[in-house]
Amino acid sequence: MTTKPILPGDGPIEPVELRTALEERYLAYALSTIMHRALPDVRDGLKPVHRRILYAMRELKLNPESGYVKCAKIVGDVMGNLHPHGDQAIYDALARLAQDFAVRYPLVDGQGNFGNIDGDNPAAPRYTEARLTEIANAILEGIDEDTVEFRPNYDGRVEEPVVLPAAFPNLLANGSSGIAVGMATNIPPHNVDELCAALLHLIKHPNATIEKLVEFVPGPDFPTGGIIVEPHEAMLEAYKTGRGGFRVRARWSREETSRGGYQIVVTEIPYQVQKAKLVEKLAELMSEKKLPLLGDVRDESAEEVRLILEPKSRTVDPVLLMESLFRLSELEVRISLNMNVLSAGQIPNVLSLRDVLSQWLEHRIEVLIRRSTFRLKKIEHRLEVLDGYLIAYLNIDEVIRIVRREDDPKAKLIAKFKLSDVQAEAILNLRLRSLSRLEEIEIRGEHDKLSKELRALKQLLKSEDLQWERISEEVKATRDRYSKKTAIGRRRSSFADAPEVEIDLAAALVEKEPITVILSEKGWLRALKGHPEDLSKLEFKQGDELKRVIKAWTTDKLVLLTTNGKFFTLEAGALPGGRGHGEPVRLMIDLEENHDIVEMFVHDATRKLLVVSTAGYGFIVSEEEVIASTRKGKQILNVTEPDEARVCVVAEGDYIATIGENRKLLVFKLEEVNEMTRGKGVILQRFKDGGLSDARVFKKTDGLTWVDTAGREFALSWSELREWVGERAQAGRLAPKGFPRSNSFGPRF
Repeated sequence: MTTKPILPGDGPIEPVELRTALEERYLAYALSTIMHRALPDVRDGLKPVHRRILYAMRELKLNPESGYVKCAKIVGDVMGNLHPHGDQAIYDALARLAQDFAVRYPLVDGQGNFGNIDGDNPAAPRYTEARLTEIANAILEGIDEDTVEFRPNYDGRVEEPVVLPAAFPNLLANGSSGIAVGMATNIPPHNVDELCAALLHLIKHPNATIEKLVEFVPGPDFPTGGIIVEPHEAMLEAYKTGRGGFRVRARWSREETSRGGYQIVVTEIPYQVQKAKLVEKLAELMSEKKLPLLGDVRDESAEEVRLILEPKSRTVDPVLLMESLFRLSELEVRISLNMNVLSAGQIPNVLSLRDVLSQWLEHRIEVLIRRSTFRLKKIEHRLEVLDGYLIAYLNIDEVIRIVRREDDPKAKLIAKFKLSDVQAEAILNLRLRSLSRLEEIEIRGEHDKLSKELRALKQLLKSEDLQWERISEEVKATRDRYSKKTAIGRRRSSFADAPEVEIDLAAALVEKEPITVILSEKGWLRALKGHPEDLSKLEFKQGDELKRVIKAWTTDKLVLLTTNGKFFTLEAGALPGGRGHGEPVRLMIDLEENHDIVEMFVHDATRKLLVVSTAGYGFIVSEEEVIASTRKGKQILNVTEPDEARVCVVAEGDYIATIGENRKLLVFKLEEVNEMTRGKGVILQRFKDGGLSDARVFKKTDGLTWVDTAGREFALSWSELREWVGERAQAGRLAPKGFPRSNSFGPRF
């Protein structure tokens, strides 16, 4: 069978460009996602699915004091009447509202398995039961009193609220997260006590700055606790712009174990981190050798979180261990802040902290006015009815006669007593037992009471000050109910500054012990345990002798300068032991045969060094710059043969003294020498023949000191040094009498 092709103009078909159709449909989808799925309303802090769940539970009369009902029943009602989406999506949203580890102030009181912090899913809805909490009741309070707009549901059978009255600042208290089309939202939970304090301040001072509000709301308050280590300035900027983030760390403590050991106990983990996956990730990092400081991890949690982290060695610094874990695992996370919400239920925008609080207060004022107006109408109607009752009681015999005898008693009553239609209808509906004298007294009492309330409501509706006073009372009541003194209201997350720790994993694994490093003239190196004073019994190979003795710790770095101007770095903890003669240093570093070691010392990153060659050239270099990362060393002082590197001393002082092989001494200012990271340097002292023997940096106030071959110390004061003081690059003058024949100032380090 062949079908006739459809041609343009045939029937009701209209040609539409694909691009136009896609744009229209995608825009409709985007708007639907933004407005009806992903973004919360600033007024009640809820997305449509949560709003519909709470409203449906209220319609089922699942109040806090009532019994529990199966979640399957709740999900069915929500899906059938209000939310035409999948039952699993509705149940997931319902279950999350009941999880005290996911929601700071739960809106659903659940009974049964609603999942746990390990990431396990809730039980099926046929096994779990739920009802509303007191907080959910506060959010729904007054919904039957025309406080909010209603709209038809998806099929027009029933109506649903556009927004809830929200006597509880739910948006910031419980937070929200969602991904729409082209935009997203992420708001962490906060402490209600602090929010109420900020709201009360904002009511008194409508132009309050965000800096002031942040004094009341210093940061988020997560249901799982943790420590917020984000700087105050960054958090203030986030609350100003509505965009930012917060670094949150696990809370831990050190627990002593037997034999002087310890273990780390983690009692709180960051918000939205699944504990089981965290433990799994830590174990995976250990197996990949990425956590060399961690020996073992195990989960001893029951009702409370208790995660045990054992260090590789008892000498590992616990702070260093935790800092390494914070960098590599979810023991520290960054929780973003993106306060992208719907204002008035219509406009998606990113708001500051002040805007969010202000718009919630505006909503509460609107709710108060609508509720008061509703109550006013009810009172006016009731007073009208009561006025009719009083007329009836005053003329009860005539009323009875008219009702018994007249064909149209309603019309007759209206004509006879000048009643309204409402009053006549109310009189006709009176029960006989209400015709007692006591009832008349009660009616008069109710009339007086309602008249008083009517006057108060009219005053309230006329006065903005009274309205804000009423809102303040409501906020104070909320603050009292959920204050920090209560179990649910106490602050769970605390604030701290993250310690600035340089993580050197290799050094952290080394046990800190005292050692004495011995270097011989022929370049043999060894490390003795402890810091012995008597080294006279040290033995060396035949023809060898002591060159340097250094007291250090196993965690130190040793720095060596060689005659070719290169610096080498050795780990003190990795040196050969003190038994025997040690090992040749050339096995540890790549040093050519024709070069030798000039100096060896313990590294101190805070110092600066003066390095000088035999040619008299030198410069200042930061000790951080001389650390070599490989066996090949690091070229710092450039020398050309036959010149060699000769001196390396600490550059602490304001003057330099140099002495040459010709015994000529020169003193000049330290500031005349450049600071560099590598090079030949500048000429310090000129020599006609020979080269430089030694150099020393000293303070003018202390004078110049030297040590002779017998170990005696001599000193020249500044006044005695004057004839040797000059400028850099001069030849100098002969050294003073008594200066050592070795042309050396003595030990350099």
